[in-house]
Amino acid sequence: MIRRLDDLLVDTAARSQAKLGHTGGSTGKPLAFWYDEAKHELMRAGMMRSYQLSGWRPGQKILNFWGARQDVVPGGMFGAQLGDAIAAEHTISAYEYTEAQLVDWARFIQRYRPVLLQGYASVLAEVARVVIENRLAMPKTLLGVYSTAEVLTDAQRQRMQQAFGCKVFNQYGSREIPNIACECSHGRMHVFTDMVFLESRKIDDENRLLVTSLTNRLMPMIRYDIGDSGRLLDGECACGLPFPLMEMDLCRQNDLIRTPSGKTVHPSYFNRLLYGQTQIRQYQWVQHDLGQLELNLVAPPLGSETLASLEASIRRDVDALMVLKVHYLDDIPRTVSGKHRFVIGLGAAHPGHP
Repeated sequence: MIRRLDDLLVDTAARSQAKLGHTGGSTGKPLAFWYDEAKHELMRAGMMRSYQLSGWRPGQKILNFWGARQDVVPGGMFGAQLGDAIAAEHTISAYEYTEAQLVDWARFIQRYRPVLLQGYASVLAEVARVVIENRLAMPKTLLGVYSTAEVLTDAQRQRMQQAFGCKVFNQYGSREIPNIACECSHGRMHVFTDMVFLESRKIDDENRLLVTSLTNRLMPMIRYDIGDSGRLLDGECACGLPFPLMEMDLCRQNDLIRTPSGKTVHPSYFNRLLYGQTQIRQYQWVQHDLGQLELNLVAPPLGSETLASLEASIRRDVDALMVLKVHYLDDIPRTVSGKHRFVIGLGAAHPGHP
């Protein structure tokens, strides 16, 4: 696709009207793709439909916390300040921040009184943390928090709901194929079949998701392996939406941890190991070679009993010879697209690199 990009532009397209977009490369495979204004407008329409599942109505305030640097510059997805004003949206560039900025953002929420918050799961969870720690009262105007761009964990969801006092809606999509699915008010994920055709296929013992875009007429995206796993579900939802149901796995293909014996371990196992460790602000498991795991922490040093328990669990459940190294950092670098990844498997791209 990289070598034949020009050949993938539809023959009838006016080259002057075609725009070139780029994925963030957070899974290690950056991608360029053609699109036009019609595809962009359909993306916006799909987002607005998702927002309405919370009770939001057009014209009500939305506050975005966006982590991708390229989207918050002039010409980027959230770079049009006039468009933001008309749509009653405001965007905070959240690709880097300090503790003081997190508090300032929480106080801005108090003043701005938005109806919706939207942003990267990890950023929203950090804002929620300072809201709770500083006992900052959030405005009663909030109807929903829309988490996007990253895997949303149960711990993050609970923290956001506690801090903001409203429901969290998980969104699923990508820069190249947005609006794949969104949670409804009943907490179930619906596939937007008027915008995508979604399949789940067993590949290498994973239920891999293949998605076909129905909105980008400039470049075919057919049965695209997006790098995620999940399942399509039978049945209907009590919310009344006409769209079918799906279920996401807490996993991307290159977030799997592998061992010398050939075992593959799902990333959710490593996330569960740190449950209850509320002193940890950020964490990231990284595998550089088969026999070793590294745990990066933004936290005060863990006690010897906690470290011993972590090592014992890993050697019992993952591999008896697996070595654990713990690093304490001031900050954990994000990917080039501004995302935070909790588990990075062997051979995957690492933060700060494509």
